Amino acid sequence: MVKKVAVIGAGASGLAAIKCCLDEGLMPTCFEKSDDIGGLWRYKDEPEDDRASIYKSVVINTSKEMMCLSDFPAPEDCPNYMHNSKIMEYFRMYAEQFNLLKYIQTKTAVCSIKKTLDFSTTGQWIVTTEKDGKQNTAIFDAVLICTGHHSFPNLPLSSFPGIENFKGQYLHSREYKLPDNFKGKRVLVIGIGNSGGDIAVELSRIAEKTYEYGGTVRPFEGQLVTRLWTVYSAV
Repeated sequence: MVKKVAVIGAGASGLAAIKCCLDEGLMPTCFEKSDDIGGLWRYKDEPEDDRASIYKSVVINTSKEMMCLSDFPAPEDCPNYMHNSKIMEYFRMYAEQFNLLKYIQTKTAVCSIKKTLDFSTTGQWIVTTEKDGKQNTAIFDAVLICTGHHSFPNLPLSSFPGIENFKGQYLHSREYKLPDNFKGKRVLVIGIGNSGGDIAVELSRIAEKTYEYGGTVRPFEGQLVTRLWTVYSAV
C-alpha cells in the first residue's frame, strides 16, 4: 500500500517535500493555511498572523544558483540575486512543472497532529484540519513540518528600560514594508543581520538620520557593505 504523507505548509520546503514524496512513490497531501503557495516569499502589503512577512524591497541574499532546487535551475534571464517577486515566479514555475498544485489544499489550517493509539506498531499520525469552519481528520504514515521559523516576531521589550515612556513608534521588522512613513525622522535599527542591514540602508535614503545597533562589537557583514549604496550612521 502506498504510504500517505502529510506536508504542512506550501512554501519553499513544502513544495520540495511534495516533489520528493512523489519521486519516492509516496502519496503527499499538503495543507496550506493561506490562500496561495510561496510562504515567506509571497509579499503582502500588510503582515498576516502566523505567517512570515517580508518588506517590499527584499532581494535574496544568496545567488540564484545556490537557492534554486537541484532539479529545476532558475531561468537564465533571472538576475543573479533575485527580488522576492522573481522568487515567487520561480516557485510557481516549479509547482507547475512537476504538477504539484493538485496535492495542495489551500485555506486549510492544521488544528492538531497526534499519534494513533497503535503508533508503536504502525508509526501513524492523526491529522485534524479545518477549512471553511469544518474540521476533517485523516490518518497519515508520516508528517513533514514545512512551516518555516519566521512566523512569530521576537520583540523583547523588557530588554529596553524606559520603552514605556518612549513617545515614538517602535515595531518589529516583520511589520516594516516601505520606508515612506519614516521620511524626515530619526530612526534606530536594532540588529545588523540581513534584514537590519537592508532596512537601515533603505531608511538612510529618506530618514533625517539612521542609526544601527548591532549589540556586539564585530565587523559589518560583507553583504551589508556591498549594499551600502548611501552613507548612513552606525552606533
